[in-house]
Amino acid sequence: MSTDVTGDRNRVVEVVVADAIATVTLNRPEQMNAITVELGEQLRAAIADSSARSDVNVVVVRGSGGNFCAGGDFAEVERLRAVGADGLRELFVNFSRACAAVADSPVPVVAVVEGVAMAGGFEFMQAADIVLVRDDARIADNHIRFGQLPGGGSTQRLPRIVGRQRALGLLLSGVRLSGAEAVEQGLAYASWPAETFEDETTAFIRTLAGRKRDAVIGIKRLVQHAMTTDLDTGLAAELDAVVAHIGGDAGADGVSAFGSRATAGNR
Repeated sequence: MSTDVTGDRNRVVEVVVADAIATVTLNRPEQMNAITVELGEQLRAAIADSSARSDVNVVVVRGSGGNFCAGGDFAEVERLRAVGADGLRELFVNFSRACAAVADSPVPVVAVVEGVAMAGGFEFMQAADIVLVRDDARIADNHIRFGQLPGGGSTQRLPRIVGRQRALGLLLSGVRLSGAEAVEQGLAYASWPAETFEDETTAFIRTLAGRKRDAVIGIKRLVQHAMTTDLDTGLAAELDAVVAHIGGDAGADGVSAFGSRATAGNR
């Protein structure tokens, strides 16, 4: 059974929850799901509200109309330029908060990318926990092609993902990557051809959704911790977490199941 969380089909971000999966869809297909002030705020709220639900184990973000996201809406940028710096700041702050909502989410946020993922669309990919792409997706930080600077995190997240040299190469050239190339460069987890893309992404997401929620939350939290601390501190946090997990009620079933499988395998 599915639940429409937004309850308003005129919204620019729609949410449907079914089988422990919250699917968040950017819904501006005629504009290739380009980012506006409204879309940024609705995306942040959709991720935050969905991930807070106890019946959601994974949040999926994708675009409508065959594209992920073309970046900032040019008409919106021009309108806000006329307003002034405060108006422009609202656009970028709202989108930055949407990206930050991924890290704040206790459950994994998966970006499912097809078609165009440019500028802000590419920047949201960088913020996502896991990225699944179609082989023929068109991915780039193309701000430089318009003489502009990234405003959704590329100068900060991209070097941490691919390293300084590769980040500067991608940002200063504006080169376009395919889905397969994004995987090769560590910008996505997996890529599949158009013919099998929906089946493969659905299978992967359903696998995540079927995992024990407390274990999923614990693993994501520890991996995030690893990105902001030194190795020894991270290892100590992992040790504390695994002892608490196995020693508590939440870990009891898992230990029993693991033991049963190990015994069966030794027969």
